[in-house]
Amino acid sequence: MAEALGLDFGTTNTVLSLAASADETQSLAFTSPAGTTDSMRTALSFLKDPQLGARALKVEAGQAAIRAFIDNPGECRFLQSIKTFAASPLFQGTIVHGRRFQYEDLMEVFLNRLKTYAGDGWPGGMRRVVAGRPVHFAGANADPALAVERYNAALARLDFPEIHYVYEPVAAAFYFARTLQTDATVLVADFGGGTTDYSLIRFEKSAGRLSARPLGHSGVGIAGDQFDARIIEHLVAPEIGKGSLFKSFDKLLDVPSNYYINFSRWNQLSVFKTSKEYADLKSLVRQAVEPDKLELFIDLIENDEGYPLYQAVSATKMVLSSAEEAEFCFAPLGAAGRKMVKRSDFERWIAGDLAEMETALDSLFSSTGTTAADVDRVFLTGGTSFVPAVRRIFSERFDGSRIESGGELVSIAHGLALIGERDDIGEWTV
Repeated sequence: MAEALGLDFGTTNTVLSLAASADETQSLAFTSPAGTTDSMRTALSFLKDPQLGARALKVEAGQAAIRAFIDNPGECRFLQSIKTFAASPLFQGTIVHGRRFQYEDLMEVFLNRLKTYAGDGWPGGMRRVVAGRPVHFAGANADPALAVERYNAALARLDFPEIHYVYEPVAAAFYFARTLQTDATVLVADFGGGTTDYSLIRFEKSAGRLSARPLGHSGVGIAGDQFDARIIEHLVAPEIGKGSLFKSFDKLLDVPSNYYINFSRWNQLSVFKTSKEYADLKSLVRQAVEPDKLELFIDLIENDEGYPLYQAVSATKMVLSSAEEAEFCFAPLGAAGRKMVKRSDFERWIAGDLAEMETALDSLFSSTGTTAADVDRVFLTGGTSFVPAVRRIFSERFDGSRIESGGELVSIAHGLALIGERDDIGEWTV
């Protein structure tokens, strides 16, 4: 009987897994109003429901949350990618239909919803939960100790006797390494929604038992969400007032750029909507040189267009992974919402981000005193690993025969579950 639950609480998707044996795992299945799946979008929706009481809220998670948001425009509070706030000291909670939720409250609500969706499939009598964590959390001035404190507060409410943390790339490495036939030095690059994490690990097998010696870890709070932000910054923000001016007495001043930083982080729009910055933006319309652009900006916020924008950006980025050009389509912008995007332009927009990702990789090699020639296998995981410019970071350093990918959604959770069943779990945890 499995004793550990592996929890990959991801920026974009969340997966929970159990180990059926020393090398076999299974994901928990979730049945929600949106159907059955073995992974869940890390999203929440809140609706007032008079049948549940004056202060009660109807909560959905994952795809069911997205459906509730689409079906109830203006009434549904929608939160996505809540992991991006985990390490932020600036995030002090958010108001949802008159109720304040701290970070740990949101995480608890999300996990309890998944527990409900799992039904009889939710494992009872779990000895421990093994949760993944990035090497470096996303966000400026990220505080990892604060993130772990918030994780602990949420997970403790689910009554797990033991709570353990493992670096996400270490878990992915373990999942991959279970298939190794010979000893190997493995580099794992995990490209999530909010972070890029690297781990260099030496795996050895003796008497059929896998052992590992971590050589080093590195990472940076940049990944797929940042690439999305670059697309929004160049294609959308100029249409809603970025770079425009407003009148202040006898002076012309730039519309503050911080409004557009918030907007480019589409998953933060629901929080931005309740902020003082947003109130300031609305008061600026009367002074704007191009008020129509700011009015369009406000309309996008008021109509909760963050998720449709995310869909449009993701579709464009996906096509650019296999084609040299793609069409960006975002109807709420009107005629300006249809533009052709060249892969070369996209790669130019993310060049600085790629450089930081590569610098983090160089730092790993430098700190461990190793070179590319010392690496036997390279394992790439996470959706952003499909971006050609990201793959080139590795194809230019390593022979193609050493590079593998796969299990983009499940490798971390399944590796966590396998580690959770080991008696030497302390050697793997942070």
